[in-house]
Amino acid sequence: MHRVTERLHGPPSRVPALDGIRALAVVGVLAFHGGLSWVTGGFLGVDAFFVLSGYLITTLLLTEWTRSGGRIDLAAFWGRRARRLLPALLLVVTAVVVGARALLPPEEVRLLRGDGLAALFYVANWRMMFRDGDYFAQTASPSPLEHTWSLGIEEQFYLLWPLVLLAVLHGHRPRVRSRLRVLVLVCVVGSAASTAALASTWSAEDPGRAYYGTDTRGAAILVGAGLAALLALRTAGQAEREGAHATARSDITSRWIRAGLGVLAAAAAVATAWTWTRLSGTDAVLYRGGMALAALAVAAVIAHVVVVPSGWSARLLALPPLPALGRISYGVYLWHWPVFIAANADRTGLDGLTLFAVRCSLTVVIATLSYALVERPIQEHVRPRRAVLAAAGVAVATGTALVVTATAVPPLPAGPPEGTVVATVDRMLEDEAVAEDETADARGRERGKPVGERSPSRPGPRLHVRRPGEPVTVSVFGDSVAWTLVTYLPGHHDLDVRDRTLMGCGVSRTAPFRYFGRLYQGLMQTCRDWPRIWRAAVAADDPDVSLILVGRWETMDRVLGGRWTHVGEPDFDLHLRSELDLAIRIAGARGAHVLLATEPYNRRGERLDGSLFPEDEPQRVTLWNRLLRDVASHHPNVRVVELGERISPGGRFSWTAGGYQVRSDGLHLTPSGVQGWIAPWLLPQLVDAVPTVPVRK
Repeated sequence: MHRVTERLHGPPSRVPALDGIRALAVVGVLAFHGGLSWVTGGFLGVDAFFVLSGYLITTLLLTEWTRSGGRIDLAAFWGRRARRLLPALLLVVTAVVVGARALLPPEEVRLLRGDGLAALFYVANWRMMFRDGDYFAQTASPSPLEHTWSLGIEEQFYLLWPLVLLAVLHGHRPRVRSRLRVLVLVCVVGSAASTAALASTWSAEDPGRAYYGTDTRGAAILVGAGLAALLALRTAGQAEREGAHATARSDITSRWIRAGLGVLAAAAAVATAWTWTRLSGTDAVLYRGGMALAALAVAAVIAHVVVVPSGWSARLLALPPLPALGRISYGVYLWHWPVFIAANADRTGLDGLTLFAVRCSLTVVIATLSYALVERPIQEHVRPRRAVLAAAGVAVATGTALVVTATAVPPLPAGPPEGTVVATVDRMLEDEAVAEDETADARGRERGKPVGERSPSRPGPRLHVRRPGEPVTVSVFGDSVAWTLVTYLPGHHDLDVRDRTLMGCGVSRTAPFRYFGRLYQGLMQTCRDWPRIWRAAVAADDPDVSLILVGRWETMDRVLGGRWTHVGEPDFDLHLRSELDLAIRIAGARGAHVLLATEPYNRRGERLDGSLFPEDEPQRVTLWNRLLRDVASHHPNVRVVELGERISPGGRFSWTAGGYQVRSDGLHLTPSGVQGWIAPWLLPQLVDAVPTVPVRK
C-alpha cells in the first residue's frame, strides 16, 4: 500500500508543458477579443483553462489525500487558492473602478459597481447573466470586468469540489482503487449532466443563461477532474501490478498505451486548432455537445503530456516562450480585457493588427509587473501559520477593494419612471380620428399615393397658436437619445416640456435586427406599440409642439421581407418613409407643430478589431437624415431641426462641440452639452415654432 501512496503523489508543481497549454489558451482568448478573423473560436481557450484547472486541483487534492492518510486540510487549500488568485484580482478591480470615472460614461460606471462586487465575491458569471436589467445595461458597452465570469465558475469549483471529493473518497485506505473508480464515475455523470443542461438551456435569442451558468459550463472542469482521477487510478493499478511482479507484461501494455495516447493527442490537437479557427460563439453545435468534445480534446493533450513527459507534445509545449507566458497567463487574462477596452481605436487612432499588437504588448507588460511585484511575492513570502491570520488578511484586502468599488462610482440621474406613458395608455381611449387617419394613410400607400399627401376630403387639424404669456407645451418623442435631451434641458418660462420618450424604441417595427454585434429576434412590446402609446400621449398633452428625435434604431441591420437590409436600400427606405409618415400624423393629430430632429453621428462602440458597428457608420446616418428631410418636405407645417449638425459639427462624429463635451458614450448626450450648447440654440426654436396671436384690446 505504501507504493500506491508514493505513486499517487502526482506531477511536479510546475510542468513547463502545462504552462505551454496555459499560454496557448490565453493567446486564443487574446486573439478572439482582438477581433482576429481567423480565430473566431478563440474563446474556447477559457474551456482549456477549465480543463487544466480541474486536472491540477484534483491532482493536488488526491496527492494530499494519499500523503496525509485520507485527510485534506480544507482551510490550507482554500488559503493557497486565495493567495494565488485574490491579490491580482483585487488589484485589477481597484484599477478598473478608479480608472472608469475617466474613461467610461456615467451610466456604465454605475453598472460597474455591481460588476466589481460580483467579481470580488466570485459570482460574476451570474451577474453577467442577469446584468441587462434596464435599457442602459442592455445597450452598454461590454463591462471591463465581464471576463471575470470564468473566474467565478472556477472559484465556485474550488469551493465545492474538495467537499465532493472528500465525500466520495471517505472510507478505509485499502479501498483506494474502488473509491477512485467512484470518483471517475462522478466526473463522467457530472460532465454529461452539465452538457445536457447546456444543450437544453441554450437558445440563439438569449444565450447568456447557457453561456455563463455554473451548471451549464461545469463539464470542462469535470473533464479535467475526471482525467486526474483516471490517471490516479491507472497509477494505483500499476503500483499493485508491480507488487505482484507483473512488470514485463505491464511494460508492453504501457508502451501500447503511450503510443495510442500519442496518436490520440495528435488528433485532439488538430481538432482543437480546427474548432478555434472555424467555429464561432453562435454555432449551435458547440452548445449541443461541441464544448464537451473540445474539453475532451484538451484533456487528451494533457494526458499525453503527463503520461509521456518526454513525448512530442511535452517537447513542443515547452518551447520558449510558451512556459514563460503560461506562468503569467492568469495576470494576462485578468488585465487583457480592461486594457483592450481602454486602448481602443478611438483613443489610440489605431486599428486592425497594429491595435492588437499594442494592446497585447501593454497587457503583457502590466501582467509581468503584477506577477513580479504582487502575485509571486505574496505566494512565496506571505504564509500565515494560523488560519485566523490568513482570513483576516484576506478580509482586510477584500474590504479595501469593496470600499473603493462602492465609493468610486458617481451617482447617475434616475431614468424615466417605468411605465409612465404606458400607464397613460391604459387609462385613456385611443383617439379614433387619428386611428382612422392612419387607416386612410395605409390605404393610400396601397394605391400608390405619395407618402405625406392628405386626402382633400380630410383636412388636417387647425394648427395651434398661443396668446402672449402662455407657455408652449412641447411633447418630446424618441428613444434614449431624446430622453437625455429632454432630461437635461433647463427650464424655460415660455415652455412646458414633457417627456414622452420610449427607451430602446425607434419608429421601425421590423425584426430581427442586429445591435452592437448582437442578434435580437424581436422587439419589446413597448416598441411594437409605439403608435398607440404616442396617440395616448398626444391625447393627454394636447401639445403645441411635437419634437421627434429618432434614427438610431433605424440605421441598424434589420430583416424586412425575409432578408437582411438597412437604410439606403429601396425597400427598407420605403418602410422607413411609411413609419415616419405615421409618426408625423400621430404627433400632429391635434394641431401640434411637428419638428423632426436630425440624427447626430455616433460612435457608441467598436468591433473587437477597432472598426465601427454598421449602425455607427457615418454613411447610414447621412442617408437617414436625407430621408427624414425628404419626408418632411411632403408634409406642410413640418419643420426639420438640424440637431445632428449642432451635435456633430462638420458632418462627422465629435465628442465635443462649442467647447462643451456633448456625448457621454458616443451616443447619449451630457448634461453640460445640453445645457450649455444645445439648449440656447434649441429652446428659442421651440418657442418660435408656435405663432403668437396678439390680444385684442
